[in-house]
Amino acid sequence: MLLRAVRACAGKLRAAALSPPGGRSLWPGKAGSTGALDGGVLPVTLTDALRRASAAGLSRLEAQMLLLHALGRSPHDRAWLIAHDADVLTNEQVLTFTTLQQRFLDHEPMAYVLGDQDFFGMRLAVDTRVLAPRPDTETLVEWALTLDTSVDGLEVLDMGTGSGAIALALAQQRPRWRVSASDASADALAVAQSNGERLHTSVRWLHGSWWHAVPGERFDLVLSNPPYIADDDPHMAALRHEPRSALTSGADGLDDIRAIVAGAPAHLHPGGWLLLEHGHDQAGAVRALLQAQGFAAVDSRIDLAGIERCSGGRWGAAR
Repeated sequence: MLLRAVRACAGKLRAAALSPPGGRSLWPGKAGSTGALDGGVLPVTLTDALRRASAAGLSRLEAQMLLLHALGRSPHDRAWLIAHDADVLTNEQVLTFTTLQQRFLDHEPMAYVLGDQDFFGMRLAVDTRVLAPRPDTETLVEWALTLDTSVDGLEVLDMGTGSGAIALALAQQRPRWRVSASDASADALAVAQSNGERLHTSVRWLHGSWWHAVPGERFDLVLSNPPYIADDDPHMAALRHEPRSALTSGADGLDDIRAIVAGAPAHLHPGGWLLLEHGHDQAGAVRALLQAQGFAAVDSRIDLAGIERCSGGRWGAAR
C-alpha cells in the first residue's frame, strides 16, 4: 500500500511538472492506452515529442533543436532524430525537453536556452550576461575583411564586444592582426574571455566604456555593434531576457553611436576605419554623423535581408 501511494504521488508531481503555465499539458495521455509510466503518463517517443512540441507552437526546426539539446546531442544532428524516431525518452529527458520548450515559448532567445550560438563558423557560449550574436553582425566582420590591410600587424579594436563574437572572428580570420576588445561590463568580458580561451584565439580583453577603455591608444580599424534601440521602443518587451544596457541608447537610439563617432578621431591612425552596426532605419543618420565629424569614404553595407545594417568611414589620409 505504501509503495503504491508513493508511486501515485510521484506520478502526480511529474504530471504537474509537465504542465505549462495555464494548465495545458504538453504531454496528454490517451484514455484506455496501455504501457503508461508511473502515475499514468504514457511513454513518449521522439516522434511524439516533436509532434506535441509542434502543437504547442514551435516550428519543426525549433522543436528538433531543443529535443537534441535535451538528449545531449548537437542541435545540427537532425538526421539522428529521423533514424531514432521510435526511441522512447526517459522521464528525465521529458522533463528537460519540457523545461526547454517553456523557456523558449516565454521568448527567451534560442541561444540562451541552448547555451551557445554559431557565429562566423565559431560556436560561442552565451548567456544572459551578453547579447546573443545575430547573423546580421557578420556583415560587419565581412566588411572589415574586405578593407585594405596592407599595414603589417593591423591594430584592431572591437568596442562593446559582448560575447567576443566580432573580435574572435577577426582574430581567427586574420591571425597577424593585433586584435583588442573592450566592454563596460565585467560580466560580459568574462564570457568573451572564456570563449577566446575555449577557441584558443588570442585577443587582448579590456574593461571600460567606449574610448575610456583605451586612453591614449590609436588603431587602424575600430568596429562596434553598440546599443542602438530607442529607450521607448515597443519591441523591447520581446527582448526582456537580454541585457537592456546592451540594447537601448537614448531617445533615438543613437547616443552611444554619437559618443563613438565623436571620440574616434583621437583614437584612429591616419587612414583608419570606423565601422558601426546600427538599426534598420538609422543608416542615413549614422552616415550624417560620420560626415559631420570629417570622415571620408562614408558608406553603408546591407545585411542578409537587404537592409542597410552597417555604416562606416575612413579618417584622414592613409599612412
